Amino acid sequence: MPNAPFEQNIIAMVWDCDKTLISSYMQDPLFRHYNVDAGKFWKEVNALKPHYAAQGISVNSDTSYLNHILTYVKAGIFKGLTNKLLREFGRELVFYPGLPNFFGEIKSLIENDPRYKAYDIHVEHYVVSTGFAETIRGSAIAPFVEGIFGAEFIESPALPGFCDLGSAGNTLVSGTPAKECEVSQVAIALDNTSKTRYLFEINKGSTKFPDRINVNSTIAKEDRRVPFENMVYIADGPSDVPAFSIMNANGGGAFAVYPKGDVAAFNQVNTLQHDGRVQTFGEADYTTGSHSWLWLTQKARAIADHIVELKQAAISASASTPPGHLA
Repeated sequence: MPNAPFEQNIIAMVWDCDKTLISSYMQDPLFRHYNVDAGKFWKEVNALKPHYAAQGISVNSDTSYLNHILTYVKAGIFKGLTNKLLREFGRELVFYPGLPNFFGEIKSLIENDPRYKAYDIHVEHYVVSTGFAETIRGSAIAPFVEGIFGAEFIESPALPGFCDLGSAGNTLVSGTPAKECEVSQVAIALDNTSKTRYLFEINKGSTKFPDRINVNSTIAKEDRRVPFENMVYIADGPSDVPAFSIMNANGGGAFAVYPKGDVAAFNQVNTLQHDGRVQTFGEADYTTGSHSWLWLTQKARAIADHIVELKQAAISASASTPPGHLA
């Protein structure tokens, strides 16, 4: 009988970014850098769907902003926008209280507990966002994160005939090497539904072994790297309902956050709990002893305790009862 591929001793905390880890939107540093009115940009983005519908074209409301950014690049408004610059914008992201320290703190609480260390239980953090992956990679949270999934841009697209050029696949037809240039194509675009894909990638282990495991591979529940019941998804609103639904349907944790004092946001997450979308919610404050800190750390401990119970039961079941003296 083949050995199980994974120990299933990982606790995965999966985070949205905007309004969950930071109080604003990660595109704000981009607008500041180019002195662009953010309100005007988003107003245009919101008008794209009806604008193109009038032409008989349907666009994705969640990802159309990426193409509008490229339109601004082409128009010279975002002149010189590169992936390197997007990553540099990450330094400007301001995180909610307690971050990024909380990421390391909850990891230490679990991994340094003797009860859990005996079974090699670990905590991993992931960020899944419709925003820029490069900006998150350049932020203060990046060193604490196991995986970052978000929108990606291509700077130098593969040209016609690139397969025939061998190692010079990114050269012009004339033979002139292509230079590092502005972002010009969308490589990956996440919307609120496609974010669930990465929950399955974390669950199955394809984020760690992409050459061995495909997200569409059929894998028995007991053979997956991180069972859904070992996962917690943390986000801020209705746009994350698809991900919350995956968690709820498979025994995982679903936790919503709202900014302190924001009545509209409070009512929004309160409705999510009332509708059974999330188990509970708290202020976007991750400092030690806060409500969110307490719930998330206790949830991690509860998952770790469950892993210990399963491991102990498996160990007991693997050993027969020793022979004893007959009465």
